[in-house]
Amino acid sequence: MKKIVSGMFISLALSTASFSASTYLAKVNNENITLDDVAMILRNPNIKFDTLPKKNKEQIINQLVDKTLLSQKAANSTIQTDKAYKDALKKLKKDLALEIWMQKEFSKINVSKKEKEKYYSANKAKYKTEAVLEARHILTKTKKEAQDIIKDLNKAKNKKETFIKLAKEKSFGPSGKKGGYLGKFEENKMVPEFSAAAKALNKGTYTKQAVKTQFGYHIIYLEDKKKASTLTFDKVKQSIEQSLKQTKFRNIIKSITKQLRKTAKIIIK
Repeated sequence: MKKIVSGMFISLALSTASFSASTYLAKVNNENITLDDVAMILRNPNIKFDTLPKKNKEQIINQLVDKTLLSQKAANSTIQTDKAYKDALKKLKKDLALEIWMQKEFSKINVSKKEKEKYYSANKAKYKTEAVLEARHILTKTKKEAQDIIKDLNKAKNKKETFIKLAKEKSFGPSGKKGGYLGKFEENKMVPEFSAAAKALNKGTYTKQAVKTQFGYHIIYLEDKKKASTLTFDKVKQSIEQSLKQTKFRNIIKSITKQLRKTAKIIIK
């Protein structure tokens, strides 16, 4: 339990370091309640206190008032002379010292452009993106129904507009009411028969033969197609740098720990 409490307070202390309070929101016996205190309650820097509804603001401030009153009572009691308090404070200081020390050690690590480029060249496979299709389909229960729909499409002047209309009228799949729209998907994520037929289409065309799958018969309209590609170095260099920093950091900590073990007196029961 002590470990959980200590960890919680360290996390809160570090997470609120970036917040600054120019004015106080309330006073409790001359002690200010500020945005720093609010941040500890919200625990999410993306939530802006000023944008919250009035009711929520009042709830948060009143929660902090109660917390401050209890904290003041505890501080004015004899708790600070209690052994449990002293032990917890000692542990908290050690954990906080370790956390801050590790942050400082991590900040010292540098990764050169050459190192990043070398990693990128050796790991290009990690940065490949699959081909993406954007399609619609009309799903029917029989091959004849599908072929009749294809005949109607063949006669239509505006193929896409007609396809959407027919999908809403005749497709029995859940996408029918959306004009058969399936959204964007990686080309191999659909069932094999569907994927193969969709990949073979050019943008703005549809299958001229019904495509049979376990779900029924499909007529597929391809809205767009993006080829498989590899993300450029510029797009991934920041994530590469972070990854290399973490690897270096783990190795540094491992090396330091190994050296410390040589001179430490360690007893494991």
